[in-house]
Amino acid sequence: MPQGYVPRFIGVVIGGSYANLETPHNSMRYLLTLLFGACVVVAQAQPAAPVTTAALDVPTETKKVPTPEELAKKAKQAEVLDAKYQALVATLTPDEQAWEKVLQANLGSFYLPHHKKDKLAGKSTAWDYVKNDPALPRVLLIGDSVSRGYTLSTRKYLAGKANVHRAPTNCGSSVNGVEKLDNWLGQGKWDVIHFNFGIHDVQKSISTETYLKNLEVIVGRLKATGAKVIFATTTPIPDDPTKKKNPATAVVERNQAAIEIMKKNNVPVDDLFTVITPKLAEYQNVKDVHFKEEGYDYLGKAVAESIVPLLKK
Repeated sequence: MPQGYVPRFIGVVIGGSYANLETPHNSMRYLLTLLFGACVVVAQAQPAAPVTTAALDVPTETKKVPTPEELAKKAKQAEVLDAKYQALVATLTPDEQAWEKVLQANLGSFYLPHHKKDKLAGKSTAWDYVKNDPALPRVLLIGDSVSRGYTLSTRKYLAGKANVHRAPTNCGSSVNGVEKLDNWLGQGKWDVIHFNFGIHDVQKSISTETYLKNLEVIVGRLKATGAKVIFATTTPIPDDPTKKKNPATAVVERNQAAIEIMKKNNVPVDDLFTVITPKLAEYQNVKDVHFKEEGYDYLGKAVAESIVPLLKK
């Protein structure tokens, strides 16, 4: 149908209806019939809406399914890696072997293969075995991958001042913390525990109410160990206005609420959010919650500085 045809056609129909109104045979029923007919013509004349993949909920991209050959190759590589790793573990001291078993039970399918490769390469990581110096206090770091990232630099800045350990996993959300905290605390005595939960709670849309209740539970259990406890505020999440709840805003709001809980429980706060915010352009990866090596060093120094005063008490 040519463009502009529908409006002209409507004019003819409506014009005809007015003409009929001037005849002796005019009736309201006749007029309504004509008007209804005009509406039908308009409706039928409209072009049909295009059918899109979005309307059909059809993905525009299909994830490649690995072939049986690819799966077999990957399984063989994992088998070879594990054999080499187990051979290395067999050469370690009993205490080091015990720590490796803890890691094997906690790191999961993502982190464990990376740990095995790093161990074989002799690379130092956040999950290195820490041999305690009995003359120094014991510090435990609990947190997600950002915490993992600043673990090595925290150890560096506290060298000769404390034995710095970390939980044997990416601790994830506060829900995970409530569930697995006792496992991370282990059997030893801790002098200082530095902890954070937040990024995963925002990313998994765990409600603020649940998050704060979990923090209350976690703080209570950490203090029950007799250790001095420090809470670290959650570092910034990049702005994403497309989200129903902008994660950048959510972090700010939750940090403020978490700080109030810490005040109520007399827990000092290591405000990493405020520390790193002026340096985000320089130290944080683009559109990512993680940081460059220099950023983790900067955070680790701040963490160490928050811990030192508690070591002297």
